[in-house]
Amino acid sequence: MSARIAALEAATPPRGREHRRWRTSGAVVLIVIASLLSLLSVLAVWTSDFVGDTDRYVRTVAPLATQPDVQTAVTNRVTQVVLEQIDVNALVKELSDAAAQQGVPQNAANLINNLSGPIKSGLTQLVGSVVNKVVTSSAFETVWVEANRAVHSSLDKALTGQGGGAIKLENNQVAIDLAPVIARVKDELVNAGLGVAAKIPDVHTNFVVFASDDIGKVKSYLRLLEIMGAWLPVVTVLIAAGGVFLAVNRRRALVGAAVGVALAMLLLGIALTVFRAFYLDHLPPGADQAAAGTVYDTLIRFMRATVRAVGTAAVVTAVGAALIGPSRPAVAVRTGCRRIIGSLRGALYSLGMRLGPVGPFVHRFKRWIGALILLVAAVILATWSYPTWAVVLWITFFVALAFAIREFLDTGGDGDRAPTPTTTGGPPPANA
Repeated sequence: MSARIAALEAATPPRGREHRRWRTSGAVVLIVIASLLSLLSVLAVWTSDFVGDTDRYVRTVAPLATQPDVQTAVTNRVTQVVLEQIDVNALVKELSDAAAQQGVPQNAANLINNLSGPIKSGLTQLVGSVVNKVVTSSAFETVWVEANRAVHSSLDKALTGQGGGAIKLENNQVAIDLAPVIARVKDELVNAGLGVAAKIPDVHTNFVVFASDDIGKVKSYLRLLEIMGAWLPVVTVLIAAGGVFLAVNRRRALVGAAVGVALAMLLLGIALTVFRAFYLDHLPPGADQAAAGTVYDTLIRFMRATVRAVGTAAVVTAVGAALIGPSRPAVAVRTGCRRIIGSLRGALYSLGMRLGPVGPFVHRFKRWIGALILLVAAVILATWSYPTWAVVLWITFFVALAFAIREFLDTGGDGDRAPTPTTTGGPPPANA
């Protein structure tokens, strides 16, 4: 093979070799650009959907309400804020005066004034238990979902550093306002008999999930990706297609483009893991790292799924392009498949099966049928909302099954005569 290629190159005129060299170089450049843009495309699509799709955003953040790490962090934060709003000394005095009014001896009533420590400890347990009851209830899930749905419009403002709402971006921090939770806890404390809780004012406190001096830069990048989300994937596909079309050996170029995209997805997956550590290291002092890690994993869940799906599709494309090539393993695989399908068809023919005009029709339009199968698979994958790697593999399975059925129905141009199974290891026919 190498000797044949060398002979062909030697027989190629200098101008032809120069033309081939320019085509190869141009194809490589376009494929590299497309590979890098595929990485940005995943980020852009996630950013655009995360900001622009309220239902997608709510479905993303809703599970956080039931995550133990988040519930613990919210419970601790809300308990602290509520206790700060309760005047323990005033509560002790109120208890002492109430005891005196009930006829308790003054000396005994005065003893209550010395019990501020135990009373504060008991109050902490009471508030903590009430907060935990609220945070772990279905009511908290409802409050969480409704609050995030109502303020989703502020997310875009948050990414541009403007506006308020439950999601805030100020002082280089991303935070969630817990005021609705505190209001709910206040009502529960009053219902539990702690009348002093009714005096708790409306409190707005932030549950910080990210803090960094570089958040302004991140904010700008996310805004840019949001703008590019609609058209960047299309541009990436067109550039990759241009690189494959320009290449001298288009099959090898397709393999190269698929491998490039797969490597880009691997790089993005590693970057998401590394950035997670960076994100946790830049939380403010006292922040709950376990809860922050859970929030991060939840927010990028769909991005990770997309990375895996695109990476799987790229690997499948590379393998498929390699299997239609002239290499010995590819020829062996194709030959083995044809033998199995031919044997099955021959067995069914011996039992009386006939395909009539179907066989010649499939043989005549075999290439077009194959192109239609691939087109349908591409449309399904492109229109699937956030496909997973499992979806990609299932689509691949049905594509392989469709090609197997096409091969089974191809009886050649001889009608109902069962064709002899392929036994040679040579390259496939021209219409394969």
